[in-house]
Amino acid sequence: METTPHKVHRVLVVDDEPRVREVVARYLQLDGYEVEVAVDGEDARRSLADFMPDLVVLDVMLPAGSGLDVLREIRRYGELPVILLTARAEEADRVAGLELGADDYVVKPFSPRELTARVRSVLRRATPRPLLGRLLFEGLTIDVTSREVSADGIEVELTAREFDLLAFLASSPRQVFSRGQLLNQVWGSSTDWQDPATVTVHVRRLRQKIEADPQNPRWITTVWGVGYRFEP
Repeated sequence: METTPHKVHRVLVVDDEPRVREVVARYLQLDGYEVEVAVDGEDARRSLADFMPDLVVLDVMLPAGSGLDVLREIRRYGELPVILLTARAEEADRVAGLELGADDYVVKPFSPRELTARVRSVLRRATPRPLLGRLLFEGLTIDVTSREVSADGIEVELTAREFDLLAFLASSPRQVFSRGQLLNQVWGSSTDWQDPATVTVHVRRLRQKIEADPQNPRWITTVWGVGYRFEP
């Protein structure tokens, strides 16, 4: 019997209040998430690059800057889910965050259990629907269990590394990954000894195999100056 592979989601918690960070992190860890914390915008930017979270819990009021500035930067590069924390209940603050692309918001003081439920809900909406170990998109099926791919109903033959790269990108749709991050996550190596051009070559080969028009890719798009992302 086929089973859906389990992915441990990563959550970055950004808040300058130690007590909030501690409580939120503890509840999320108890719910099965891998958690990293950051205390301000600069700390958050480092964690976004190194930790590569699946979701960010982001306080609006941060020292030396605003959480909304961090949100703007996140939205410049992709659709990484973000839940805002705010001590302000005014409608203007909520609207500002939502208009910048926040997926949800929670007003302080809040119940940690409610926040954990919001995290589950947002991640469920952001994750492709798995069915018996498959990632299903309109016109593209990636069977993680059998390691088979079909495009428009036609089976596509991929090398092991091509499959790993496609499955990794498709499991985090709209999230942008640099070539260095892809080397680390898919090849298990770094740019210290592996040429980042390796990723470029594999992306080109993938496009030749799964795209109807490789010169104008539908699935794997380039974010110039940053890297690649999968468009669901």
